[in-house]
Amino acid sequence: MYHALKEEIIQASKSLGIDKIGFTTAEPFTHLKNSLIEQKENNHTTGFEHPVLEERLNPALIFDQPQSIISIALAYPSRVDTRAEKIRGEKRGKFAKASWGTDYHDILRDRMAKLIDFINDATNHHPDIHFKPMVDTGELIDVAVAQRAGLGFIGKNGLLITEEFGSYVYLGEIITNIPFEADQPKESLCGSCTKCLSACPTSALLGDCRMNGKKCLSYQTQTKGMMPEEFRPKIRTVIYGCDICQEVCPFNRGQNNHFHEEMEIKSEVTHPLLKPLLTISNKEFKHTYGILAGSWRGKKPLQRNAIIALANARDTSSIPNILCCLEEDPRPVIRGTAAWALGILGKGNDEIILFLEEQLDQEVDEEVIIEIKIALDKLKIV
Repeated sequence: MYHALKEEIIQASKSLGIDKIGFTTAEPFTHLKNSLIEQKENNHTTGFEHPVLEERLNPALIFDQPQSIISIALAYPSRVDTRAEKIRGEKRGKFAKASWGTDYHDILRDRMAKLIDFINDATNHHPDIHFKPMVDTGELIDVAVAQRAGLGFIGKNGLLITEEFGSYVYLGEIITNIPFEADQPKESLCGSCTKCLSACPTSALLGDCRMNGKKCLSYQTQTKGMMPEEFRPKIRTVIYGCDICQEVCPFNRGQNNHFHEEMEIKSEVTHPLLKPLLTISNKEFKHTYGILAGSWRGKKPLQRNAIIALANARDTSSIPNILCCLEEDPRPVIRGTAAWALGILGKGNDEIILFLEEQLDQEVDEEVIIEIKIALDKLKIV
């Protein structure tokens, strides 16, 4: 009975808006336990992970009598159709590809809801059949489930790599008490390739499919405090996420899949003008960027990153905007980042030195005071 149902699901998956589907058992992911413990002990975790280790490994702890897990993948675009307009004197930032279009959590929840409806209809809404869908905010480790369900293999960058779409895929899974036959797991095809390891600007990738999450630039762009100075130049003009390890991956060569309307968005949004971000209102931010997964932390991290990006782009035309941030913004993170940026953009400008000295006399936040002093030291070097 369930073999036939599985085939029906596979056949229907495309029409439900699912690009790839696989099935695995609900057995614990015991083989990952020591690795996860080691990652935490080494301070390589970010705090975004589900906090209960055993629940990340054992579906039986989060679902009553699980029998199977259905894993799905949706391919997303890697290039926008039209480039954002070039405007003289204006620099643009960039959201990482996984944040383009409607928040992928919402897209995956929609597809999983449709899949569950299909299974319920196919089983005449049997009262004893149950489901638990989840995306990356759930307990299980998406890439581990997808690999074991045969969707692809885990690359040296820790991402799932599929044969059809490379690593440009969103992943979700559904635990169920239906005993579906499991698919065959995929083994790594990375071989001796180390392109992602060599390209990572912070050496966050450990070479064994794991990473030091706190060194990953994607994580650094999502924090809310001051970004450590060592990472600031390395984000370049990206204000959310990081695509470097995907862009250099041979399995992603030529990949650009436009299958889902919700993932299409204007390049003016994916590559926003940086200076306007510094003063954007909450209402305008929500209207323009609220749909993106990259907006989940609010506007402050993106504004901080936009200041860093302007400094990295050596955009001296933004100096007046950044001066206003330091003088007027009530948030210490923005003021401190602005001081750092002025230390880069203000070389040879005595008026900026005087301005920073005036702000130093007025500043009360210790972190901002430190940033102003560092900026002054840089500018006073002859």
